[in-house]
Amino acid sequence: MIMEWLGKMHLAADKKYSDEKIRCKIIVLAIAVMSISIPISYATAITNERVTTSQDQKNIVVTIYNENLALIKDLRSVILDQAFNKLAWQEVSAQIRPETALLRNLAYSSGFLLLEQYFDLDVLTPKKLLEKYSGKEVTVIRTNPATGSETSEVATVLSTNEGIILKFIDRVESGVPGRIVFPSLPENLRDKPTLLISLISPSQGKHDLELSYLTSGLSWHADYVADLNADDNWLDLNGLVTFTNQSGIAYHNARLQLVAGDVHRIYPQQPISKKMMTFAREVADSAQMKKEALFEYHLHTSPRPITLAENQTKQVALMSATHIPVSKEFILQGADYYYSGQYNIISQKLKTNVFISFANKGEGLGIPLPKGIIRVYKKDTRGNNQFIGEDQIDHIPQNELVRLSLGSTFDMTADKLQTDFQQISGALGHSSIVETAYQITLRNVKKEAVTVKVQEPIPGDWTMLSESTPHTKLSSGMVEWKIPIPAESEATLTYRVRVRY
Repeated sequence: MIMEWLGKMHLAADKKYSDEKIRCKIIVLAIAVMSISIPISYATAITNERVTTSQDQKNIVVTIYNENLALIKDLRSVILDQAFNKLAWQEVSAQIRPETALLRNLAYSSGFLLLEQYFDLDVLTPKKLLEKYSGKEVTVIRTNPATGSETSEVATVLSTNEGIILKFIDRVESGVPGRIVFPSLPENLRDKPTLLISLISPSQGKHDLELSYLTSGLSWHADYVADLNADDNWLDLNGLVTFTNQSGIAYHNARLQLVAGDVHRIYPQQPISKKMMTFAREVADSAQMKKEALFEYHLHTSPRPITLAENQTKQVALMSATHIPVSKEFILQGADYYYSGQYNIISQKLKTNVFISFANKGEGLGIPLPKGIIRVYKKDTRGNNQFIGEDQIDHIPQNELVRLSLGSTFDMTADKLQTDFQQISGALGHSSIVETAYQITLRNVKKEAVTVKVQEPIPGDWTMLSESTPHTKLSSGMVEWKIPIPAESEATLTYRVRVRY
C-alpha cells in the first residue's frame, strides 16, 4: 500500500506542480512516511530486487594511483521502477571502500535520492556456504567405489572452525565423509561482490547511473629499458607501465589511467590479507599513453580501451625515445668522519662509481616520467645485449636531469692516505680546531684518458689551506676536485684543510 501511495504521490507531483522545489518536498515527505513502516516496505523491496551486472555497462574508467589505490567510475544503463528501488550492483571490486561509493543519475539532477547503501562482504565460497549452514541440516551423499551406487544421509553442521564437524542420527563425524548437498542458497550470500543500494527514482524506465568508488587491489609501476651505445654518449629509452589487478573482478574494455604523484591519504584499517595468486602476463599494444596535468600531479591515459583480467599483470607502452645525448661521469666519494680524528690507514683500492645522465627533453621525451626503475643494457663485442646496471628514479618533470648510478668501475681505483693530523685547540670532537692533510692517488688502467670527480663532505666550519688542484665548493659541506688521468696512468691529489667544530 505504501509503495502504491508513493507512486501516486509522484504522479500527482508531476501533474499538479511545475516547481521542482515543491516536487522534492513531496518526495522527502514520502520517504519520511515510508520510514514508519520500513519492515513492510523492505520485505516488498527484497522480493523485487533489481540486479545490474557488467552486461549493463556502457563505460568504465579505472584510474590507478600509487600505493595500492584506484578510482573506479562505472557507468551502466539500469531499468528502475518509479519511487522505491532496491538495487543490487554486482561486480564491484571485492576490495571496495564502501564509504567512498557515490551513485549519480546522469539524466536527473533532482528527484533521484539515495536512501542507503552497503557492501555485502559474504561472497559465495564453499567455506562461506558451510558457515551459513552451521546448525542447519544438509545431505551427505556417499559413493561406493566398488559398485558406484550412492547412499544419502541427513546431517547437521555443528561447526566449521578448523574443519567441519557433522552430527548424524547415531554419531558425530569430523571431516567430509562424502559430498555435501545443500537444500538452497542462503539469501544473504552473493555469488559476486555486490553493492546493495536503496534509492528513490523519479520515473520508471532506463536510467544512466554512474557508480564511482575507491578500491584497493589495483596498482601500477613504471619500468624503463635503456640501450647504451658503444661510445657511451647516447642511448635509446623505452618506458612501460605495468598494471596489476588483484581487486577480485575483471575490468573489460576499460580506459586505464595512472596518476604520477604522491597523493596524501588517511589510511584506513588494513583489510584482511588474501592469498596471492599466480599472475598472467600480457604485453599490450605498443601505442603510448597520453599525459595531462591533474592538480599537482600528472595523469597518463591509455589511448584505447584495455581489458584487465582478474589476477592479471599487463604492460602498456608509456614512451619511446632514441639517440638521447648522454654524459658519463666517474665519482670518488669520501666520508665526513675522516676529518675528526687520526687514521693510520683509511683504505686502499677504493672503487670509483660511474654515473650516466640525460635531460628529459627532446623528441619522445619532454613528458613527466613516473617513478620506476631504469635498467641499462649495452652490446658486447659480439653484438649481444648485456645488463650493466639499474637505478631507481623518482617522478621526473619535463626538462629535468635524469641521473643514474650504475655501480663501480673495474678499471679505476684509488688509495687514500692521511699524511698529517694536528689538534690545534680544544678537545677532540668538541669545540675544537683541527688540521688534517690527505693524499689521494687515482689509477686508470683504461686505454683512454678519463676525468674523475673527487667529492669530499667536510663538516663544521672549514678552510682549505692548500691543494694541488683547485676545488669547487658544491655546497656548504661538499667540495669537488676534477682530476684528469691519462690512459694507463695515475694522478695524485693532495690537500690540507682546517676544520672548526
